Amino acid sequence: MRRRKTVELTLNRIYGEYHKRELVEPDPLQVLYRYPDPGDREIIGLISSSLALGRVNSILKSIKQILQELPSPRSDLFEWKEDDIRYRFRDFRYRFYSGEDLADLLISIKHAIEDQGSLNGLFLRGYKEKDETVLPALNVFIKELNREKRLKMLADPSRNSACKRLMLYMRWMIRKDSIDPGGWTGVSTSKLIIPLDTHMLKVASLLKLTERKDGGMKTALDITSTLRKYDSADPVRFDFSLTRPGIHPALDYSVFGD
Repeated sequence: MRRRKTVELTLNRIYGEYHKRELVEPDPLQVLYRYPDPGDREIIGLISSSLALGRVNSILKSIKQILQELPSPRSDLFEWKEDDIRYRFRDFRYRFYSGEDLADLLISIKHAIEDQGSLNGLFLRGYKEKDETVLPALNVFIKELNREKRLKMLADPSRNSACKRLMLYMRWMIRKDSIDPGGWTGVSTSKLIIPLDTHMLKVASLLKLTERKDGGMKTALDITSTLRKYDSADPVRFDFSLTRPGIHPALDYSVFGD
């Protein structure tokens, strides 16, 4: 009981100190704030989260390059033909993703919105209130996006990967507060899974949120299950504040104490 109280106090202290809008930059999330329309935001969110690997400045530079060609995401995708999309992004490259990979993703998004009205609508096709997490619905979501072609830029939730970038996207779109802009409806925040990366794994070890050492989905679920004890309705609300010390240049892990 004492250990649980100590963890609770630490979680709430870190949340109170670092769950602040002014600490977002630099982060791919900051790009989403430019789009008040959820129809645009869900597209940019999927693109930005899909590129969220490597150095943050390089990520932001690549996203900026895309947005220069895609200033009005939803209307642009509806207006352009597939050949237009491939031509516009023919020179794009970020790490191991090519312009062809990006075009494949954008074309899949375009078709999904044409079929379901929105990416939110596509996700809700597989969503069931009885499911403990978003994982079953996310499996359907990715399977549908991959229907015409396996998309290199999207992880496969059916494997043991923690799918950190997809879980970031879920957080951005489903939660709504001063940090996460939201935009999706019909999905409970209680079903979100922590976006697990090296920063979260280190914090989870420091706070003993899990005894697992690997970075797979089972570990992400275990950490989420622990955080649910402290906020059953919104366990992932702690994610941003807990990972700031490992990401923001002005902070480090000393904020967690000895």
